[in-house]
Amino acid sequence: MRRLTPAFTLFVAACATAPQKPPPPATVVTPSPQRSSGLLGLSSSELVQRFGNPALQVREGAGLKLQFRRRGCVLDAYLYAPPQGGVERVAHIDTRYPTGADANPQSCVAALESP
Repeated sequence: MRRLTPAFTLFVAACATAPQKPPPPATVVTPSPQRSSGLLGLSSSELVQRFGNPALQVREGAGLKLQFRRRGCVLDAYLYAPPQGGVERVAHIDTRYPTGADANPQSCVAALESP
């Protein structure tokens, strides 16, 4: 029996799986800063002053969505109040063509500002 113990140990060790390599570290994707053409931080009254009355105004939970449309461009501005309270301000914008394809934010803002 004593002779079988080392042989049995070697047999069991041979059946064990090889140590696995640790997975490669996960790559962290950092979103690129949003090019907003200076719209981030504006209030709804400042947007109206800049673009005129919105074509659409929708209350979505704690936020407000204002949509401006003109010259083949659609701009959605999402406004939220700061955590400490106060006036809702633009936190995010989306720009697109009427077809739904993404539009360059600077070009869209320029199209909305032109008479």
